Amino acid sequence: MSKRIVVGLACLAGLSASPFAGEQVPFVPQKTAAVASVDRHAAELTRLSDQVWAYAETGLLETKSAEAIASFAEAQGFRVRRGVAGMPTAFTAEYGQGAPVIAVLGEYDALPGISQKAEPVKAPLIAGAPGHGCGHNLLGVGALGAALAVKEQIAAGKIAGTIRYYGTPAEETVGGKLYMIRAGLFKDVDVVLSWHPSDETNADTRSSQAIVTFIVEFHGKTAHAAYDPWNGRSAVDGLEIFTQAINYLREHVKPTVRIHYTIVNGGEVPNVVPDYAKVLCWVRDSERPGVEDVMTRVRKIAAGAALAADVESKLTLEGGLYNMLVNMKGQRLLFDNLQWLGPPKFTPDEQWFARELQKATGTEETGLDEAIQPFLDKPGPPEGGSTDVGDVSWNVPTLQLGVPTAPKKAPWHAWPVVACGGMSIGHKGMAYAAKAMAATMIDLFNDPVKRAEVKKEFAEKVAGKPYQSYLPDGPPPVPRREPPVVK
Repeated sequence: MSKRIVVGLACLAGLSASPFAGEQVPFVPQKTAAVASVDRHAAELTRLSDQVWAYAETGLLETKSAEAIASFAEAQGFRVRRGVAGMPTAFTAEYGQGAPVIAVLGEYDALPGISQKAEPVKAPLIAGAPGHGCGHNLLGVGALGAALAVKEQIAAGKIAGTIRYYGTPAEETVGGKLYMIRAGLFKDVDVVLSWHPSDETNADTRSSQAIVTFIVEFHGKTAHAAYDPWNGRSAVDGLEIFTQAINYLREHVKPTVRIHYTIVNGGEVPNVVPDYAKVLCWVRDSERPGVEDVMTRVRKIAAGAALAADVESKLTLEGGLYNMLVNMKGQRLLFDNLQWLGPPKFTPDEQWFARELQKATGTEETGLDEAIQPFLDKPGPPEGGSTDVGDVSWNVPTLQLGVPTAPKKAPWHAWPVVACGGMSIGHKGMAYAAKAMAATMIDLFNDPVKRAEVKKEFAEKVAGKPYQSYLPDGPPPVPRREPPVVK
C-alpha cells in the first residue's frame, strides 16, 4: 500500500480517546457531551472545512466561504445576522438567551499566491491562486464546531445563557474584527474564546505584537534628468533619505521592535526626475506604547527627509493592531481542559506526511508534536506576528489556544500549511480545538466564580488604559467586484 493519507472519518479515530485523560479534573457530564458532539458532527465539519479550503478566498472577498459557514450554522438552529459592521462577509450566529454571553471567534480568509494540493510536495492546485497558508479554513469551522457543541447543551436545558459565533473576515489584511468592535458587536459579551492552527498544543500565554501600518508619500518637482536636473526636486531622493534614516534608527530601538517597509512607487524611468514616491511601512513592538514611541521618531524622520531633499512629505496612518492582552486566569482554565482531554494523537501515515513536508522544506524531520506544552507563567516577549484578536482582547476577556495542524518548523503563510489544512492532519487538529474550546466554554457557563475571576483580571489590566483603535474613519474598504465580461 502506498504512503497515502486517507481523508475522512477513519482519520479522526485518534480523537475518540477518553476525555478523562486528566483525572484530577472532576467529571462534568456537559463537557463529556460536548466532546461527543464534536465527534458526532466530525464528518460535516470536515466537509465544511474542505469547502472553505477549496474556495480559498482572500480578505473581504470570502463570499462563498462566509456563506457556507453561515448557512451551516443556520441549519443547526443558530440565529444568523449577515453583513454586520458594513462587511458583506462578516456575520454573527447565536443561540440561547440572556447572560452569560460566551463567544467564539472564527476566521476564513486565505492568502494570495500559495495554492497547494493536499500533498507533501509543492504542487499548486491552481497556479498563482490563493491558499489557506494560515489554516483559517480550520480555524473558522473548528470554532463553529465548538459553538455547536455548546448550543446543543443549551438546547437540552443542561446550561443556560447565550453562545455566539463571530464570523470575522480579513484577519490577514484590514482586520475585520476592528470594524466589528467599532460597531459595538462585543459590548454584551462576558468572555471570548479563540484558537489558531499551530505546530504545538498550548494554552498560549505569550502575547502578540502591536503594529501600526502607514504610508509616507513624497511630492517633488519633475524635470529632465539630463538636460536640466537642477530644476527638479526628486521625490525619490526624499524616499531614499527616509528609508536610509529608518535603517539607522534600527540601532536605537529596543530589541522587541520590528520595522518593515516596501517601496510602492519609486519613479517610472531614469531620465525623469520623479515628482512622486511612496513607501509602505509597518512598525511593531511588544506593546502599543512602544509602537507609539517609535512612531514619534518616524514622523521626525519623514519631515527631515523631505527637508533634506527639498520636497514635501505626508505620513498617513492606514491602521494598526493592539498586542494580545493575555488573561492568565482564562489561559489556566484552557490548560486544565487540555489536560482533561489529553494530547492529540496522529497516525503513522500522518507522521510520514509531516516528515515528508519537513524534508521538502529542509527542516529537521521530527514529524508532528503530540505533547501538551507546559503552562508558561512567564512566557517572555512575543515571538513575532500580529492579529486583530489582540484588539478584541482589549475590549472583552479573550482566551487563546494553539493546536497542531502542521509539523514543527514548517513555514507558515506557505504551501506546507495549505497542504495540511486540506487533509486529516488539519481535520484532526480542528476537531481537537473544537473539543478544548467547548469544554472550556462549558466551565465558563457552569461556574460563575471562574467567570468572575477572568473578568476581574481583565478589568484590572485595562484600568486606566482606554482602548483607542487605529481604525481609520470611513467604512471598511470592501473591494468592488467587477461584473463578468460577456463575450
